[in-house]
Amino acid sequence: MSFKKNYKRIISLVPSQTELLVDLGLEDQIVGVTKFCIHPKRLTKTKTIVGGTKNIKIDVIKALNPDIILCNKEENTKEIVEACEQIAITHVSDIYTLADAKELISLYGSFFNKQTEALRMINLLESKIIDFKKFIDNKKTRKAAYFIWRKPWMVAANNTFINHLLELNKFENIYANEQRYPEVNIENISYKNPELILLSSEPFPFKKKHILEIEEYTNKTSFILVDGEFFSWYGSRLLKAFDYFKKLHNSI
Repeated sequence: MSFKKNYKRIISLVPSQTELLVDLGLEDQIVGVTKFCIHPKRLTKTKTIVGGTKNIKIDVIKALNPDIILCNKEENTKEIVEACEQIAITHVSDIYTLADAKELISLYGSFFNKQTEALRMINLLESKIIDFKKFIDNKKTRKAAYFIWRKPWMVAANNTFINHLLELNKFENIYANEQRYPEVNIENISYKNPELILLSSEPFPFKKKHILEIEEYTNKTSFILVDGEFFSWYGSRLLKAFDYFKKLHNSI
């Protein structure tokens, strides 16, 4: 599929990509978003809500007459993508690494005639990555697990953007030999000897009370409630992520 430039009516079905569009200066061109597109908060009041990331209101999307619909392979289902393709040009991102994230920023710059803004964002991101790598260089590697869901208990494993950022943070994922987001038996977690267990704020909103449910199956393990947006949002939120990671390490 070929993509032209300078689309004027955009629908974004991915929260992190919506935030990226706004930070590239494209808020006025956005006509539809999901109910989870909460950054900036005003969007859910100023833009048409077209559903969630896993379920959409197809008639609402059609009525908005979009030029382009932005999806993501992980966030949106194949059925959603196919339905969107019947309405307008549809782009599906597939993000696993920081290199992928930078490529997407560059691509959006090209799509929407925001090349200068995109290049500025990429340069700033690269400087933050370099600075963080210097910061993390003398930190020791810690065995860790990153939980994303409760009942069934699910973790982020290999071949995910989360795992990529865990590696960058020198968190050795104890589930790195498994794929994507497997269900795990927390009763067996002590056999893997994690030093840290990270409980994400999304998609399941873990709280302190949930630590007790896992704690009895661990041995000398520290628990940290983490902001999941900084580990899983791959757009302009990354510009804030590395300062967050520094504070996280300083608190351990």
